[in-house]
Amino acid sequence: MGAVAALIWLIVGVALAAGEALTGDFALLMLGGAALVTAGVSAATDFPVWADAIVFGAASLLLLLGVRPALRRRYATPPALPTGIEALPGKPAVVLEQVDERSGRVKIDGDIWTARALDATEVYEPGTTVTVMQIDGATAVVWRGV
Repeated sequence: MGAVAALIWLIVGVALAAGEALTGDFALLMLGGAALVTAGVSAATDFPVWADAIVFGAASLLLLLGVRPALRRRYATPPALPTGIEALPGKPAVVLEQVDERSGRVKIDGDIWTARALDATEVYEPGTTVTVMQIDGATAVVWRGV
């Protein structure tokens, strides 16, 4: 009976590990690993089926609570880096043409943008370094800060 039980556990383990390809959550992979451990124990010993179930449960708990969190941390997707205009707020810009409440031009990362001042009372002269506060359509809203 031990060889048949070991073969069944082996098939279950491989099926669970293959099913992991559909989820990517590492849960099925851990259960598949526990089934493979149980297959090895079942092949090496002549324990009854209820003992195999206990081995499977213990191995599952160990893998799910011990190994899976480490794998999830290791393979977690990093936060998406902002690109395009979402990446511009906070960047420095150099004033090319006088910037006031209505118009002006600045250079941001080598690109020339139309700009306006965040504070309507301020005027920035060419050569001044300002910070992009937001993008309003095709216009950079800038501020010199403190």
